Amino acid sequence: MTNKLSDKDRKDWQNFLNSSDKLQNKDINYLPNKKVMVRSIDLHGYTLEEANKEISNFIEKSFLNGVKKINVITGKGMRSKNIDDPYQSSDLSILKYSVPEYIKNNSQLMKKIIKIDFDSANSPSKGNFNIFLKTIK
Repeated sequence: MTNKLSDKDRKDWQNFLNSSDKLQNKDINYLPNKKVMVRSIDLHGYTLEEANKEISNFIEKSFLNGVKKINVITGKGMRSKNIDDPYQSSDLSILKYSVPEYIKNNSQLMKKIIKIDFDSANSPSKGNFNIFLKTIK
């Protein structure tokens, strides 16, 4: 890259800095009259049943309110007491794994969802994942 600016470029830049004009928002062309809304839900401390009920209600309300993206915080399951129970699945008893599976297997919820970020949900280093919702037609 060159550090040399032409006199015209330098003059145009100085005029821009001295101007009180605002820049045009080019995103308006791509997202006309649409709000990109993101909401989060933290499921730490919930039982499996409570978490599934809560996420169902949250997805339903978010969809109806035009939310586009939901960040679901489940935690990594590192402190889950379920790991020590030999009668429970070490994966499906932990919210990190069970909540995305519950959503995926719920046909009513999946009708409202474009995509679930399963890469994040299955990553051992992450305790959250995103859900991208459809828009109401």
